[in-house]
Amino acid sequence: MQLTDLNQECLVHLFSFLDKDTRWNLSLTCMRLREAFLDPQLWSLLHFCSPCELRRNNFILSPSLRYLNICWHSSRVKVCNIEYWMKTTFQRDLCSKHESLVSHFLERVCNICPNLLSLTLSGCGHVTDRDIISVLRHCTWLQGLFLENCCQVTDAVLHATLAHGSALQELRVDFCRNITQAGLQAIRERRPGLRLSAERSAGMIPDSQPERRLHSRRALQKVLIFS
Repeated sequence: MQLTDLNQECLVHLFSFLDKDTRWNLSLTCMRLREAFLDPQLWSLLHFCSPCELRRNNFILSPSLRYLNICWHSSRVKVCNIEYWMKTTFQRDLCSKHESLVSHFLERVCNICPNLLSLTLSGCGHVTDRDIISVLRHCTWLQGLFLENCCQVTDAVLHATLAHGSALQELRVDFCRNITQAGLQAIRERRPGLRLSAERSAGMIPDSQPERRLHSRRALQKVLIFS
């Protein structure tokens, strides 16, 4: 008996044990295995170890997607998390090669995957409030939203959770420096049943525009002069 003699259900089950690259390579061998590769049921979970993996054509995005993880643990994450106006030309050029990848991918998810149940983003420093809010609006079955080290995420996401995340059961905004204690308190009061985690977020130094820093410095100087 040959591998291609198995029915579709068995082939899809076998494919489920393989990583995305191996699935893709097998799908190039014959039409029978290509059909198994294209089966939407095979792609209920997608895990990416870096934004650059989103460029590869080794996966299928379909309404069957339930769990999406994009977790980037790299030294480049530190560069992404630097405030834009503080980045050097080299750092901006480095970020320009991938800064829109996750945002564009999430836009596709909003259009194709309305049944998403869980979204995890870690180290995605270029993801904005707008990206997350769009997911909350389009993926109305979302039960878990897990954000870690996403520096551009602010209290706007917390407010959108109240407005659009009626199915949400768990929310994590760990190490997101622009989340405030006031925003966390508001969501705890209005959604007491929501499991909320915000490790270090409200205790970190938030971003501030250069002109705001200048005003703060001048105010401090006046206090010191007249005190």
